[in-house]
Order: sequence, then C-alpha cells, then structure tokens
Amino acid sequence: MDDLEARLKSLMLSGLGGDAAAHRQLLGLLSERLRGYFSKRMPAAPADVEDLVQETLLAVHLRRASYDRAQPFTAWAFAIARYKLIDHWRRRKIRVATPLDDVAEFLSVEPAASDDGLDLTRALGTLPERQRALIEDVKLKGFSLSEAGARAGVSEGAAKVALHRALRLLAGRMRRADA
Repeated sequence: MDDLEARLKSLMLSGLGGDAAAHRQLLGLLSERLRGYFSKRMPAAPADVEDLVQETLLAVHLRRASYDRAQPFTAWAFAIARYKLIDHWRRRKIRVATPLDDVAEFLSVEPAASDDGLDLTRALGTLPERQRALIEDVKLKGFSLSEAGARAGVSEGAAKVALHRALRLLAGRMRRADA
C-alpha cells in the first residue's frame, strides 16, 4: 500500500505542478480504486457506482488546490469518496453505517498526533448545547436536517439556520485556534 500511496501522491504533486499527463494518469488509477470502493459498499446498486466514481473524480479535480502536500493523498481522496457516498445515500434516503475502519485499506499512513489546538471535540464543547447537538447529528452521525431538528425540538428550517450559524462559529473558533 505504501507504494500505491507514493505513486498516487507523486502523480498528484506532478499534476499540481502543471503536468496534465500525470493528472490524467492519477485520475485513471484513482478511478480503478474508487470503483472497487463503491462496488463493495453498494452491491445492490451497480448502476450508481460509475456515477459516484465520476462525481468523486470531479471533486478531486476541482478541489485539488485544497490538497495539503504534507498529508497522505489516499486519505484525502477517500475522504472525498466517503462524503460522496454518504451524500448519495442521503439523497436516496438510505440508512447505512460506514465506519472509518472500513476504509483502512486505503489509508497508508497514520495521521500524526497533533496538539495544535484544532481538537474538534474540544471545539464542539465550547458551543451551546443545541448547536453542538445539531453539528454532531448532521455532520458526524449522518442524520438529515429534519431528523436532527426533531431531535432538537425545532423545525427543519430552524435546524438549518442554527446549523449554519454553528458551523460558522465553529470555523471561526478553529481558525483562531490554528493561528
């Protein structure tokens, strides 16, 4: 797996440097891995697999400037894939749990331990209870806005507004902690 990570990361860095052929090769190699990833998780919906592969490749392409060169490429790419899969399930109202351990085969390097102040748990703990609960329910547990709102005792619209405000507040606090 380390060889694959090194190869994909090298292609990504070359692509970021302007090498179009390396970028095409990266997307080709990544598409093979993504097909396996999505096929394994959606055996009953093979028609949707190619759509998710293409959505993920497009997201990788469009968000390539946000890739942190110091981090493993596969972790970044498969995080995008996981979110695309979760979004797909939400659109189709499918409830499936996909633990992070399930993608361990794609993650070739353990993240470095960090004490840089960007601890999500601590940051969430600084928010008011309702805002924290909405972020946890929608962003971490995968509940819909309607479900999260019902759990918090507010309408879907109110949950959406509160979630947006909470995320904005959390992002500001995380930025200040990073400074």
